[in-house]
Amino acid sequence: CFRCPIVMEPQNLTGVSEFFLMGLSDDPGLQPLLFGLFLSMYLVTVLGNLLLILAVSSDPHLHTPMYFFLSNLSLADIGFSTTTIPKMLVNIQTHSKSITYDGCLAQVSFFFLFGCLDSLLLAVMAYDRFVAICHPLHYPVIMNPCLCGVLVLVSFFSSLLDSQIHFLMVSQLTFCTNVEIHHFFCDAPQLLHLACSDTSINTILLYFMGAIFGSIPLLGILCSYTRIVSSILRVPSTGRKYKAFSTCGSHLSVVCLFYGTGLGVYLSSTISHSPTKTSVASVMYAVVAPMLNPFIYSLRNRDIKKALQRLLNRTALS
Repeated sequence: CFRCPIVMEPQNLTGVSEFFLMGLSDDPGLQPLLFGLFLSMYLVTVLGNLLLILAVSSDPHLHTPMYFFLSNLSLADIGFSTTTIPKMLVNIQTHSKSITYDGCLAQVSFFFLFGCLDSLLLAVMAYDRFVAICHPLHYPVIMNPCLCGVLVLVSFFSSLLDSQIHFLMVSQLTFCTNVEIHHFFCDAPQLLHLACSDTSINTILLYFMGAIFGSIPLLGILCSYTRIVSSILRVPSTGRKYKAFSTCGSHLSVVCLFYGTGLGVYLSSTISHSPTKTSVASVMYAVVAPMLNPFIYSLRNRDIKKALQRLLNRTALS
């Protein structure tokens, strides 16, 4: 194992030119099934989220803060899936397991970028629902276009900072002969396990960044919904209570799906040392959750349904 002094610029410290992604299964008979399954899921994810973005952008009734944030969430979900699935499909199709060193670092960077952006946008959407329900008269003033743009930009640059910290952390690792990653994409914890240098500081940094960019948005969501529930319970009309809860139902479903699958990945990696179980849990987090988000919003939201119908009717007429 070659060791070089740590420098500020990211570089390959070991001469390792590539890693090997072992994927979900070594069984050759399962590869066509996995290819078809993940290709279908990826196409559904991209088309579903693009359709949602088109519906929001083409319908003036949906030019509101809630749907503006939803469009950005759909873009983040497309990026989240594109970071991992296409490379997996290419490797299955070419019967190869390799990924270049630079490609691996890029996957780590983009995975944390879009994952963190998802988390922050969900927190921003929870704040939007809090203002809409608890301060309805001041909602147009508080959630003005300028603030909405600033919230999205702050979320993006915070996610970019998180991704670059993880990128620099991984780029300073020293690797020896073991370059097999028992996963379907390059993940920072997996690379820490492969490193032959001391990774104690890196592990502390990994958990510290996870606590900041994972726990703080979740805490913000919980605080927002605590105030929302408290406000709704004080409403005397049952019909108004139902309407208020229904406006939050889709967002709550997406929050539970995102953080529930993320918690599943964390628990599977800490409780079980089986790489297969960790990979399957990661599929739910990195693939299934972005695919289901547009369906959750379109099936539970009448405005989205009407916008999609108008979009499809215009497309059919043209």
